[in-house]
Amino acid sequence: MKPELYQRVALRRDVADHRLMRGDVAVLVDRVPHPSGGEPGVVLEVFNAIGESLSVVAVKQSDIEPLRADQVLTVRSLAAAG
Repeated sequence: MKPELYQRVALRRDVADHRLMRGDVAVLVDRVPHPSGGEPGVVLEVFNAIGESLSVVAVKQSDIEPLRADQVLTVRSLAAAG
């Protein structure tokens, strides 16, 4: 299933340069075609636990997955991601 724009998604891998970890939740804000026909990308906005925007990051479409009803959100310190 392909997530819709503005839905929450989970990362499938760490994005170390943005201190993000697999399982972190973000909002899908845009889709980006690959310039030479490769895998499309997506633009995500990441928020902290109280709803403040932390960063905007672009990753491959395969690096995200939709949230599922059998998952539970957790909280971690951003400092622990580095």
